Amino acid sequence: MSQLITIRLEQLRFFAYHGLYEAEKKTGNEFEMNLAVTFTREDGIITHLADTLDYAAIYELVKAEMQRPRELLETFLTELAVLLHEQFPAIIHVSMSLYKLTVPIANFAGRVGVELEKSY
Repeated sequence: MSQLITIRLEQLRFFAYHGLYEAEKKTGNEFEMNLAVTFTREDGIITHLADTLDYAAIYELVKAEMQRPRELLETFLTELAVLLHEQFPAIIHVSMSLYKLTVPIANFAGRVGVELEKSY
């Protein structure tokens, strides 16, 4: 028998230069990311890091990718989904959201974001 395990990294904050407009590319913005990765494992107690996914390594991958500017948040998430599965092939499902916390729209109060879910 197997079990599904989901590891979550939530409310990650990054400063990055993603955006379509020149002002965003120059001044940057604050972003918030939520990420959940699911994998299967045979029943039993997990006692070793090798039996699970290393959330510190996942975080380092996300952090490194946030430093590579993209014009669209959709591009960032779709590329990250590919990289996560390449580096952690045990992942069978990923769910992510990325929010831009300051939006370059006049009189806009709030945040904008993109969500992505992908199964492998």
